[in-house]
Amino acid sequence: MKPTTESFKQNVRVALHDPQLQRALAGLPTGLVANRAAARARLPEFEDLRDIGRDIKDHTLAHLDLYLEEYERKATAAGAHVHWAATAAEAREIILQICRDADAKVVTKGKSMISEEIGLNAALESAGIEVVETDLGEYLVQIRGETPSHIIAPAIHLTQEQVEADFRRLHKNLPPDRVLTEPAQLVGEARQVLREKFLAADVGITGANFLVAETGSSVIVTNEGNGDLTQSLARVHVVVASIEKVVPTREDVSAILRLLARSATGQEFSTYTTFSTGPRRPDDPDGPQAYHVVILDNGRSEMLGTAFREALRCIRCGACMNHCPVYGAIGGHAYGWVYPGPIGSVLTPSLIGVKQAADLPNASTFCGRCEQVCPMKIPLPKLMRHHREADFELGGPSLPYRIGLRTWAWFAQRPKLYHMAARLAAAALGAFGRRRGAFRRLPFAGDWTRHRDFPAPQGRTFQQLWAEHKAGALR
Repeated sequence: MKPTTESFKQNVRVALHDPQLQRALAGLPTGLVANRAAARARLPEFEDLRDIGRDIKDHTLAHLDLYLEEYERKATAAGAHVHWAATAAEAREIILQICRDADAKVVTKGKSMISEEIGLNAALESAGIEVVETDLGEYLVQIRGETPSHIIAPAIHLTQEQVEADFRRLHKNLPPDRVLTEPAQLVGEARQVLREKFLAADVGITGANFLVAETGSSVIVTNEGNGDLTQSLARVHVVVASIEKVVPTREDVSAILRLLARSATGQEFSTYTTFSTGPRRPDDPDGPQAYHVVILDNGRSEMLGTAFREALRCIRCGACMNHCPVYGAIGGHAYGWVYPGPIGSVLTPSLIGVKQAADLPNASTFCGRCEQVCPMKIPLPKLMRHHREADFELGGPSLPYRIGLRTWAWFAQRPKLYHMAARLAAAALGAFGRRRGAFRRLPFAGDWTRHRDFPAPQGRTFQQLWAEHKAGALR
């Protein structure tokens, strides 16, 4: 589903009133956020690595055509078949044809946001092919008929009780009196069920965290090992990746990998980091007989010549959404498409159009935490602001919003009037709200006071305090 203004607002209302979702999201600050902070503190050169990672990606994006061509040459020399897809429809057709040529009945998949972007599962299933997600989180959302709600933790919106209920509903061939009260028991059951699918798979499909131009290799980073089984047990391995995943050398990959796991889960390194180069060679003990790489554009080349090129530095760590107060309140599904959180609020309007996703860049407090923690130093608030400007030029915001903004702009261009109005408003609000300390309802602020109180001003305005500070400094 692609988001619209109406669907996003409705999704937000549902998310805010979903007690199970709110309970699941409550663990973000004490989990991934705390782990990332601890991992950063243990690495003194972390900030220097951010600069290095940013520079690697900027250099690559500035010479993207050269590195993509070099990747194709090296991958082809290693026995891979490289396919180019300009659109999601082309990518689906290419992969579907590969599966048909392999007479595939069962396809296993590793976690891949690109496969979500192109709607791959539905296309394969409509062709009569069984598709099985093998990442545990992806498997959980697949059996529920849902989409991932997070880039690295697809099922972060689910509680343990929901997972147990789904397993009992779906795995009818297992004993009904089995105990599933511990996470390890749930993981063990999923492993038992998925093992049969790994062995039956004709085609294995994975994404790629990186494509290495120097060697023609694809790189996947996982914590479960399902990616390795997906790409090594099936007769055919298909890698699907977008054009910005290419990096020049293995040394570049190594530098960025030092940032990826620390930013994502707080680990020093992910459990499995796997480089794959071509199909099985004669002396290899295992591996696929055929190796295909589908490289997708789907609007990204149009971002290269714009300010939004910086968003293509993203390495899909999920740190921005882990630290985002808006994501923490509404979860990923509210965003309506593949990419949630701050990076989704930049990528989605860039890929499908501002008019179709105008509310996403407005779903931000602009606190700046996303930019502060992004390992690639993507200026996410600035890019969201560009989308807001574009939407305003297209006449997107509602009439009351536009009138309010124009009124504020009129005052802002007249500083003396602005300061006078601010002082009068603060004094009036302070006088009326001083007894209770906050307002439960305010005219023109219903969306705010519906969910929280509005604190009553307790003294001078910021401009007054700043003027006094400057005057004191000059004495």
